[in-house]
Amino acid sequence: MDFARGKIMDVKQQTMQRLTTEQVDTYKREGYLIYAQPVFPEASFQKLKAHFEEKLERLPPDVRPEEMDVPHFTDPALFEWLFADEVLDLVEPLIGPDIALWSSHFICKPKGNGKRVPWHEDSAYWKTALKPMEVVTVWLAIDPSTTANGCMYVVPRTHDNGYSDYVPVDKTMHVFDTEITPSKMRDKLAVPCELQPNHASLHDGKLIHGSPPNTSSIRRCGYTMRYMPTYARFDQESLGALHQIYLARGRDRAGNTYADPGKAYPELARYRESSGKKLH
Repeated sequence: MDFARGKIMDVKQQTMQRLTTEQVDTYKREGYLIYAQPVFPEASFQKLKAHFEEKLERLPPDVRPEEMDVPHFTDPALFEWLFADEVLDLVEPLIGPDIALWSSHFICKPKGNGKRVPWHEDSAYWKTALKPMEVVTVWLAIDPSTTANGCMYVVPRTHDNGYSDYVPVDKTMHVFDTEITPSKMRDKLAVPCELQPNHASLHDGKLIHGSPPNTSSIRRCGYTMRYMPTYARFDQESLGALHQIYLARGRDRAGNTYADPGKAYPELARYRESSGKKLH
């Protein structure tokens, strides 16, 4: 009887494992992975897309759609997807069963004039915020993301450092105001991450990536959902007024403090906006 129950438990665990051993090995070797399958059930994905469209409609006219950073700070409804098993089951094989939400960001490039994302490593913007610096990003396509409308490009096997030298770039033309110095770039090795809606790419926080502007007639939007293992320590003492993290699965292992996913934090969002300080 115990043996049979063990078999049932094994089958259940296997069905929760969304990545094969080969896919995990690819991610660890290359620093990224294309998940060319639906992440969410179709009804759930359409609900997320409709939720995004409502947020986009309410966006103030002076705010670019590429800049919808940490929307979950003021919109707890997003945790329906951020904490969904469909996402966490992709993340767990890569960083383990104890998972915290690090951040999220809708990066929406409007048709015709979508901004370029300069070559960067996420870790370089986060600097000493996490120790160790271990973050996996699930880049969920809301729209088709192709070479025609400014999809993300990654430079494989560049996740061994994460802290390149940077130079300033024109913020009016770029999503961020700095970029990896040209002498350090390996953009000739970059590969596109083309995705259909509800498909995703996953990448290491130290991987070099970026994307060209969207000059096409088709919008390009993705939702980046970023997760860290809870054995990584968030520098709450220095950055607590600027950022917060949320326990998504399992338990804490580093003495971190976690925010309440059922609560909105408009004061934190206002401080980030008024101070001009961000972690990306």
